[in-house]
Order: sequence, then C-alpha cells, then structure tokens
Amino acid sequence: MSAFSLKDIEKRMDGAVEALKKEFAGLRAGRASAGLLDPVKVDAYGTLTPINQVGTIGTPEARMLSIQVWDRNLAGAVDKAIRNAGLGLNPVMEGAMIRIPIPPLNEERRAELAKTAGAYAEQARIAVRNVRRDGMDAIKKAEKDGDMSEDEQKKFADLVQKATDNRIGEIDSLLSTKQEEITQV
Repeated sequence: MSAFSLKDIEKRMDGAVEALKKEFAGLRAGRASAGLLDPVKVDAYGTLTPINQVGTIGTPEARMLSIQVWDRNLAGAVDKAIRNAGLGLNPVMEGAMIRIPIPPLNEERRAELAKTAGAYAEQARIAVRNVRRDGMDAIKKAEKDGDMSEDEQKKFADLVQKATDNRIGEIDSLLSTKQEEITQV
C-alpha cells in the first residue's frame, strides 16, 4: 500500500478548503476586516512586503480599518499600495496612522461579490474532486499491483468518498455564510 495514503488525501482536501477561506477573507462584505488587506503589498525598502509586516492593522469600528505604520517614512507607500490594490478603498493619512473607511456596498457590487464567492467555491470543489480522483486512482493501482485486497479497495474508496463529501459540504456551508454576509445590508 505504498502509493495510497488517506491522511495525504485528507490533507490535500483540507488545503483546498483553507485556500477558499483565504479567498473569502479578501472579499469585502461591507464590514471592516483585517483580512481585506491581505492581498496588498507595500514597496518597503525596494521589496514588495505584505502590509501586515509594515504596521499593525486594527478595526476600531465596524466600517473602519486602521493601520499604525511602524516606520513613519513608509506611510505614503502604504497609502499608495492600498489605493492601487483595486479594492475601492480611499485611505486617510494622519501621520503614521492610516484610517480606511469601508464604504457601504451597492446592490450591483453585492451581486458581483456573491457571484465571485460562488466562483471561488466552485474552484475549491473542483480541487477537492481532483484530489478524490487521484486517491481513487491510487487505490485502483494498489489493488492492481497486489498491494491491497478488493475488500480493502472498497473500504478505502468509501473513506475517500466520505472525505470528499465532508469537504464539499464544508465548502457549501462556507459559501452560504459568505453570501449571506455579502447580501446583508
């Protein structure tokens, strides 16, 4: 049973779910979230650096983000990076402190975000199904090579299917929660 590992299959499926959670964190739902700034990279000392490595990100209010930039000289670069990130945010600089009001979403933008969330979820489902296929192929090969009995093959195939169903259910649940969050006014 050298080529097949249920733990490896489950770990890869969990990776797809974790990637989806990160994608969802970057989707703005009209509420301030530090995860909203995760994709933003700041040109700090000639290197593109994640924004959370140049300052402390906080959420002082439901519709406000704040960044306390550690090096006052980088405040302008942080402001520029946020404006150029395509997130539709307009930061306000106050010395080394940058405040970012989160504008309310209009209906068109909400529908667009809900559609994007659905696309992210579908990508995650596809990734989980690809891992399932790889697992099933490994099980069939192990049986064909004589490393696994037919009963073991059936048992492991059922376990891989159960793992797949669990991850797809988790993805659907995450999507439902995110779409609800997006469509709430």
